[in-house]
Amino acid sequence: MTAETTSPLSSATPLVLVGAGKMGGAMLTGWLANGLDPAGVTILDPGPAPEMTALIADRGMHHVTAAPDGLTARVLVIAVKPQMMDAVLPGLRPLLGADTLIISIAAGTTVAALSAGLETATRGGTVVRVMPNTPAQVGRGMSVAVAGETIGDTDRTLVETLLAAIGTVAWIDDEADIDAVTGVSGSGPAYVFYMVEAMAAAGRAAGLSDDLAMQLARQTVAGAGELLHRSDLDAATLRKNVTSPGGTTAEGLRVLMAEGALETLMTEAVAAAAARSRELAG
Repeated sequence: MTAETTSPLSSATPLVLVGAGKMGGAMLTGWLANGLDPAGVTILDPGPAPEMTALIADRGMHHVTAAPDGLTARVLVIAVKPQMMDAVLPGLRPLLGADTLIISIAAGTTVAALSAGLETATRGGTVVRVMPNTPAQVGRGMSVAVAGETIGDTDRTLVETLLAAIGTVAWIDDEADIDAVTGVSGSGPAYVFYMVEAMAAAGRAAGLSDDLAMQLARQTVAGAGELLHRSDLDAATLRKNVTSPGGTTAEGLRVLMAEGALETLMTEAVAAAAARSRELAG
């Protein structure tokens, strides 16, 4: 790769990805597509899925089941379930150096808990907690980051480069806000997918075939999302643009916008997810 074509991700290696499940794998796929050198990537996972095993072999990445001797990570990405953190973190300590950037995507695991578990005060490393979401698989993720006090400009830029490769990035200053972020964007794709299920079920109830009802629901949500993505207009304006006074859409919205209807349910859903994120943090 010439100087003119060097990827912005060239400074992210050696990169160690701990946990190559759906979210970790989605992020890795985005990074590779944006020029991350696979030869500088090590996957630490005791049992990756067959598709990840094939990707590792195809791209020439390294696969290990424990931290290898003599490797100091420039970037350490921790993508395991929060319930596994206490067991996983001690084994990652040998990978740390003074310049290691530690990125965790585990819900409910605080910067302080990560720092303590990895012993960064004595081993080095800067911790950044990130809440991404699964549209990262197609480069449309929403990632929100909060950093420990020691982060410098170089590491902040590297975090932004990594997360921009899989979608949109936002920073927050107060880590307490990450629970609400989890409830909205971290869990949000599942709410949208369930809305597709509900719309399809409503179509079936109205007399449509199963296949047609699902096709209509799926494409309507996908198309509306793409329109929202491309438009400079806000969601409320786009909604009003397709709502003729006294028409069919207005009548449907009358039900959805009634007191105790969709907004109330969504508020309760986000609050429940945020509460669970706080519970996971202990």
